[in-house]
Amino acid sequence: MFQGPSEISLDAKGRLAIPTRYREALRLQGQGHLVITAHPHRCLLLYPRPAWEPIRDAIMKKSGLDRQTTLLQGLLVGHADDVEMDAAGRVLVSPALRRFAGIERELMMFGQGTHFKLWNPADWDRQFEEIEKLGPNLVPAGMEDLSL
Repeated sequence: MFQGPSEISLDAKGRLAIPTRYREALRLQGQGHLVITAHPHRCLLLYPRPAWEPIRDAIMKKSGLDRQTTLLQGLLVGHADDVEMDAAGRVLVSPALRRFAGIERELMMFGQGTHFKLWNPADWDRQFEEIEKLGPNLVPAGMEDLSL
């Protein structure tokens, strides 16, 4: 289970050093094979490959005749990049994906259970402002019984 935030700096080659606390789990889940892809909110998703594959398969089973589905397939699957953790626990974030998410050198990495979201820090700050503005209206219909 991946959770919690990490502030990370990419190295000069655009490599992301996976936080130490997640490395072993990522090596166990997918032998260090990961997938990085685009998300509609202009952030990136980082999955262990075995967790990504059923999502990819479900997306690609949808009809290619529907324009909105085709656009989503192009975003999520078309941008998916297979990467492998090196011995130092680093993965390369492609220039295309960095451009898409507006990530230059700094990023915020958030555990999301089975995967991670990678945000440009300024974009994350704007997302967090939206969360604060919603206040008590943040909880969507159907989740009112959630006990925290």
